[in-house]
Amino acid sequence: MKAIDALSQRGREAYGNVLRVDFEVFFEAMSNLYHRKDNPKGTFPLNTAENKLSWSMLKEKLELVSSEKSIPPWVSGYTSCLGNDFFREAMAGFLEQFLTHCPVHPDQLGVSSGATATIEMTTWVLGNPGDVAVFPAPCYPVYSKDIGNKAGVERYDLITHHELSEIKEKPTLSIKHLKKARKDIEKAGKTFKLLVLTTPDNPTGTIYSKKKLTKIANWCIDNHIHLIVNEVYGLSLVDTTHPAIKEDYKKQRTFTSFTQIMRKQQSPYLHLWYALSKDLGISGFRIGLVHSYNEAFIKAYDNLNAPYLVSNHTQWLISMILSDHHFMREYIEYNQKKLTEAYVLVIKYLKNLQIPYVPARGSLFIWADFSEFLVQNSQRAETRFWEKLYRKTGILLTPGEGFGHTKRGLFRIVYSCFDVPDLTVAMERLNQFVQKARAEER
Repeated sequence: MKAIDALSQRGREAYGNVLRVDFEVFFEAMSNLYHRKDNPKGTFPLNTAENKLSWSMLKEKLELVSSEKSIPPWVSGYTSCLGNDFFREAMAGFLEQFLTHCPVHPDQLGVSSGATATIEMTTWVLGNPGDVAVFPAPCYPVYSKDIGNKAGVERYDLITHHELSEIKEKPTLSIKHLKKARKDIEKAGKTFKLLVLTTPDNPTGTIYSKKKLTKIANWCIDNHIHLIVNEVYGLSLVDTTHPAIKEDYKKQRTFTSFTQIMRKQQSPYLHLWYALSKDLGISGFRIGLVHSYNEAFIKAYDNLNAPYLVSNHTQWLISMILSDHHFMREYIEYNQKKLTEAYVLVIKYLKNLQIPYVPARGSLFIWADFSEFLVQNSQRAETRFWEKLYRKTGILLTPGEGFGHTKRGLFRIVYSCFDVPDLTVAMERLNQFVQKARAEER
């Protein structure tokens, strides 16, 4: 008997169902990281959305808290399955001050062990197996697993454009697109249950205006569709007034949290996702949350969330950081400055190489078009180029496969994994690769 035969049907499906197509290569690259002295020929994994630019500042603060503060008694015992009251109060205060700029009640928060757990839990509570969640394409590939592995909710990639030039600095999603998606889904005998938007967007880095979010929210409420907005990159913003990039932006737009619309509407169909993994660069701490005015949803979340609880010690330690608003203000300003510096560097090289890209206003990445180097417009050709770039340069980008887009040759460049001096080395390698590839085509 084979080992796999001893598994359940679910286990057998999981056995052959990888989380991400690039993960195996990612861990290979991580074992051979570039170091200017110790490993100058090492690799640059720029495919996973991790922010390492400001970790030293946060690490110092965490170590200071751990050395100076006494651990409270509640840390060693059981606590609320929504998250400890003390932690949710600290989180609500942090959100109000820095992200939402409007009141957030701790009782309207559910805390889980990371963004993935929060997404999975939310989908489990709101959707039935076979229901459909709509995502404007291109969109984060692993959403498919997050909503499908346990909840059994299906993903629908809503195509709103083909060429990057059509985006014009902002998401192209419209009510017309949503009506078409609903028609397609219902024609297939399924239910359009969820609409998920990410702002700043993953992978384009564009942001939704308050006006557009309000219009979409009203449509969803009228059609009894749950609208969930993911603001996991809400504080990871780029300074679009920087002299080197300001010409990319015809208008200056301010990020506005969806929470302001939720507070005004008080609808059971509107929800927010957030996590500390990106804005604080602590993905390993595993802290995600959902915010909702739907009392029944929060109660159901409470009853199901026990397997996804965040360690009490982690909750306590992070609450100490979040409650120090003076430190958090300094950290956010410093982090945005570091993100802008890295973003500007990559954009400089893309402009010089005449590689099309979407001007980002936030997030940790750039959505760029390398389709000119594909021998044909196919997934196979895209994969071959992605592998060749990695083998020749050590630069690992996020492949377009799984983002649900129609055009091949689009890749995500994460610019927050290395500091500017090291990132410059990666961009020089990319520059040499592109110049050589073009010379060979002549």
